[in-house]
Amino acid sequence: MSGPMKREIWNARVIKSIKIAVAAVLSIAIAGELGLKYSATAGIITVLSIRNTKRETLQSAGNRALAFLCALAIAAGCFWLLDYSLWAFALYLFGFALLCLCLGWGEAIAMNSVLVTHFMTERSMGPGILANEIALFLTGTGMGIAVNLHLHRKGVEFDRLAGEADRQIKGILHRMSLWLPREDKSGYVPDCFASLETALEAAKLCAVENYNNVFRRGDSRELDYIKMRERQSVILREIYENILKLQYLPRQAHMVAEFLGQIERDYHRDNTVEGLLEELDQLLVRLKGEELPVNREEFEARAVLFYILMQIHSLLEVKRAFLLDRS
Repeated sequence: MSGPMKREIWNARVIKSIKIAVAAVLSIAIAGELGLKYSATAGIITVLSIRNTKRETLQSAGNRALAFLCALAIAAGCFWLLDYSLWAFALYLFGFALLCLCLGWGEAIAMNSVLVTHFMTERSMGPGILANEIALFLTGTGMGIAVNLHLHRKGVEFDRLAGEADRQIKGILHRMSLWLPREDKSGYVPDCFASLETALEAAKLCAVENYNNVFRRGDSRELDYIKMRERQSVILREIYENILKLQYLPRQAHMVAEFLGQIERDYHRDNTVEGLLEELDQLLVRLKGEELPVNREEFEARAVLFYILMQIHSLLEVKRAFLLDRS
């Protein structure tokens, strides 16, 4: 991981920590001003309510609200049966935890159970303490939602990260054009693919966060773009592995290397690759018109070159299909 990327991750963690601390303190202060008992609980609820995106925050709040209603019902039944005893709380915790785990509300177990302990401490579920717990829940959850309402798509950030992935792909194409026509490929190592995977993963995380920070459904352009580049990265890895197989170099290898260089030079996000596909078709026609191989080594090498060109065709088609889907 590069230095700038580490700094960005660290800065994001610091900002989120500040946001959590400020929001929790504000929740406690508001609960205190409202005269609520156990006001510190509002801060804990806020901490547990904050998520990375708007959509996650709202979804979590909805699940917690439903879980809170269930917790009240289960607690009322347990305390009615066994009074406000430790056994009653144990029975409540068993039933509520089982319900939450079955419904995917695992994150709500701790928060709602803390609220239920207040009923056990007060030995009552009367209107007064019930209203207190509802107010604590609304204050903490409301503050958790409020601090995330400012979140928005990081379009510039995504463009930067996607641009880094694109530069990595261009670098891979450049190296391929240099190494393919060389007989000695002992120095041609695959470390560039690890850098590409790191860049794609960073861009993908940003795209997912952007997708979850808008309430409008269907805007998956950034995610689709990264998926397209991920498919291309798989094809590039296959091309690399076939280049390593070329120990014998027929003169056609230089033609394929030049075409890889052409792809690198024409590489940019909005290129429809129509021109490159036409050039590839012309190159295939030229190669088919070449004289037949004179020995086994040349035959095998030219077969590998032909397969590389088919992979290049797939590489370009992936980009072409992506642009056609977006038009």
